[in-house]
Amino acid sequence: MVSVHSEAQGNRKSSTHAKHTVLLKGGSMESRLHVKSSQMKNPSQCKLTRVTLLSPLGKIQAAGCGNGVHYIQLQEDAVPAERNEMASFACVVCEGQEGMTAQLQLCTEWLQAYFCNPRTIEKLPLPALHHPIFQEATFTSRVLQTLLRDVKFGETVSYKHLAEMAGNSKAVRAVGGAMRRNPIPLLVPCHRVISCNGEIGNYMGGKGNHLKQWLLTHEKL
Repeated sequence: MVSVHSEAQGNRKSSTHAKHTVLLKGGSMESRLHVKSSQMKNPSQCKLTRVTLLSPLGKIQAAGCGNGVHYIQLQEDAVPAERNEMASFACVVCEGQEGMTAQLQLCTEWLQAYFCNPRTIEKLPLPALHHPIFQEATFTSRVLQTLLRDVKFGETVSYKHLAEMAGNSKAVRAVGGAMRRNPIPLLVPCHRVISCNGEIGNYMGGKGNHLKQWLLTHEKL
């Protein structure tokens, strides 16, 4: 059996609607993905609030509605900050501070902790995830939720093992597809999924491989 390498639902129906809850636990961290079916709208139907952070990976944009985070976007052409043992990284909000929803605020605080004080992130609450992909009863959704729940900071997992963890050992290619479809990178850590031979694999269609390497190195320190 391939193991995770360390480096450092049921539906409840009522007369009016169905409630879908996914419980995510990890150490002292616990988070719920909790959305009523009446709230399951396409992104275009939600009123999105956006925030931009200036991070060691350049500008990062996150967007969400009152129900949760919809996406996080990285710049594939960003030049990552150089590492200096004498200096710490900064991650600050540069746009969208006003009017930020509670869930987007949680996302922002998590991202800031990830870059500036990463060993604390397991103790932080996760924001709710409201992108439709997380409400679908699909293998992609199950893979992403498994990755979020079970592969922690400083760990990596192979595509093959993640397929096994998600319940279908033969669906290695589907796992790769799920990583490409992940709308919330960093928070849902697709950068921690690597090839069985130890190669890091592609990130952002191969255009962000330098970012993936930076993230994996960041989590080793």
